[in-house]
Amino acid sequence: MSSKARSRFQRLAVLAAALGAAVLVGAGAGAGAGAGQAMPDGRPTPSGQPVPRWLSLKSSEVHARHGPGLDYRILWEYRASGLPVQVIAETTEWRKICDPDGAVAWVHRSVVSSRRSVFNASPREVAIHASRSEASPVRARLAPRSLVSVDECEDGWCQVRVRRMRGWVRERAVFGAQQRAMCNAARPAGRDR
Repeated sequence: MSSKARSRFQRLAVLAAALGAAVLVGAGAGAGAGAGQAMPDGRPTPSGQPVPRWLSLKSSEVHARHGPGLDYRILWEYRASGLPVQVIAETTEWRKICDPDGAVAWVHRSVVSSRRSVFNASPREVAIHASRSEASPVRARLAPRSLVSVDECEDGWCQVRVRRMRGWVRERAVFGAQQRAMCNAARPAGRDR
């Protein structure tokens, strides 16, 4: 190869490397910090998902741990598949969650699902309306300590589904729909508030 050809090849290689680096930097920004997903302390989330966010428990046997790892002691066991929990912090493999009783614990990412549900944590029934209005007919009532699947939430209302029946509940009447963090992410794991 002539020196002129070698020089041209080197310039092309440098240009290709620069373009490759620019693409990698752009991809990294889109996946994490550039996507605007941050933990309460400002660090980007490892998953690229927002914190806080809602998930549900996949299994009826989920260990709640004191910290993010198998070497941390088990605080209790959740026995409610589908229970909504709010992720308030995370590591690559672990999610720090807030449950309907206001307790904080760490669970492995494999035991939570993005399927949404809401929970009636109150001692009273919650009306499920035909539309997003208190004046609309009541189609059903959600019993205390009951779960129901949720399709979407908008304008302070959540569309819920039980078998073939669909209806709307007030967002503030159930646990699993609020936009704000329900527990302080800096709080240590445990039942103390």
